[in-house]
Amino acid sequence: MSEPEAHQLKTPESVAADPEAIEIIRMWWSKNEPVMSVKPAFNDPAKFGELLAIAARHMAYGYAVRHGHDETQAYHRILQGLSEVIKADNVGTVAEPAEQTGSVQ
Repeated sequence: MSEPEAHQLKTPESVAADPEAIEIIRMWWSKNEPVMSVKPAFNDPAKFGELLAIAARHMAYGYAVRHGHDETQAYHRILQGLSEVIKADNVGTVAEPAEQTGSVQ
């Protein structure tokens, strides 16, 4: 995976300095579909919903700063995309094979 350094995501210093920080999700767009690595770290799944809602707000800001979009309109487009996938109810989970930690003989 190679992309210009300006586009690479970096771990925020505040997170790197927090020994209790937990990475929850990594997402990529690969071969025309989303691919992700997830960790269900919250006891209550609603917390993950809150995380997604906050991420949508941050992404709308990113679209405004990086692409000149109106932040509110970008947020509503993000919500529209979420809503379309939720309504379609056709997303399945395909798990990659678990890594083997050692050889069995």
